[in-house]
Amino acid sequence: MRFADIGQQLRAYRLESGLRAEEIAARLGVSRAALYRYEKGEVIKLDTIRRLAELLKISPLSLLGIGVEYFSRSQALQERLRQVEEQTDQILQVGGALCTQVTTEALESALSESLAEAVDAAPERLQARATADQALSQLAARKRLYAQRRPSIIAMLGEGALRRLLAEGVAPGTPLSERTRSRCRIAARAEAENIAQLMQSEPMGLQLGLLPGSDPSGPFVVLRGRDRAHLCANPFSPEILPFATVGVGMVTAADEAVAIHQRVAETVWRDALKGSAAAERVRALIREAEAA
Repeated sequence: MRFADIGQQLRAYRLESGLRAEEIAARLGVSRAALYRYEKGEVIKLDTIRRLAELLKISPLSLLGIGVEYFSRSQALQERLRQVEEQTDQILQVGGALCTQVTTEALESALSESLAEAVDAAPERLQARATADQALSQLAARKRLYAQRRPSIIAMLGEGALRRLLAEGVAPGTPLSERTRSRCRIAARAEAENIAQLMQSEPMGLQLGLLPGSDPSGPFVVLRGRDRAHLCANPFSPEILPFATVGVGMVTAADEAVAIHQRVAETVWRDALKGSAAAERVRALIREAEAA
């Protein structure tokens, strides 16, 4: 058994459960420090894996990294993605309005302001604040990881998703004051301009394309490392607040699933707008949003 992998999956499923570490440790009959050691890759008995799986309401095979992993909480899926990205050399993204790894400080600033306002209006402020802080921390961690490792990225963004982002701004669908909503729209336009610049300059190891017309039915990403590849279906976009989206994300290393999504991505890439043509189309969308 690869205990480091089991530990990573345990942490992700703990976040998915919504239970605090001390709650799980108490039910398991171990100290919180012991639970954290399991998450760091300490040897863990099969009986303990079985009992943890029962507590977390998942299959023991999921903790062993066999089969498909499902996540209904954004923070759990983002943590699992961060873990996989630690071993990733190539990222292939289809769909979505943004590529998380190359977003700007404008997005983080708008998210922070929106989260602060949304938390103040939340019925359970402490829990909402913890979720908000965790979301911002995870976004920053994934961007730092990209800056350190520099995996190659090919990302095909959806024109429809980008158009919606420009119309509503960052944190769409969240009730915000007009002042904050205006700042969110400004941040969205800054992100779109950054995308256009990256499309036009085509920096080494980074290729951004635009999918014209209707968006893919479900965004996904294929992450390839030296030893294995993973597929992630991710309904949680980086510009949407973590408690404002309902969906189920999925991660699997099954060869068949990875292969068919890879083939789809390669087909879609051939038809995507690239380079200056893509950049000009994105800037046209910005102008349309500003004129609306």
